[in-house]
Amino acid sequence: MPATLTPRKTPCVFCAIAAGTSPAAVVREWDDALAIRPRSGGVNDGHTLVIPRIHVANAVENPDVTAYTVRRAAQYAAEIGADLNLITSVGPDATQTVSHLHWHVIPRAKDDGLPLPWTPQHAARAAAQNGETR
Repeated sequence: MPATLTPRKTPCVFCAIAAGTSPAAVVREWDDALAIRPRSGGVNDGHTLVIPRIHVANAVENPDVTAYTVRRAAQYAAEIGADLNLITSVGPDATQTVSHLHWHVIPRAKDDGLPLPWTPQHAARAAAQNGETR
């Protein structure tokens, strides 16, 4: 069961989208969540964000909201029927740029050239472990 909406002291773009007061390219709606296209266009053509309709800052703030939101993300991802990344971040040091829980659904293809946030660091660490210089 969705938690109740609590008043916010600072504006939240995802709360405004959920309230219908800010425009968004909505691709799927549920009573407790929305699937939207990122305003930036995303990292590829199918990139979608799944957000709860209520404000929760991140995936660890309210496990119940996180659970039903990831369920919606998984339902949407199953409809896509492709390999994909299903990712959320917690905090700015972990690449979270909007302080409202959101799951990225990112369809992938072999050799699509799209690195994950940690791919460059992983490649550099592996090279260093193998004695390679860059």
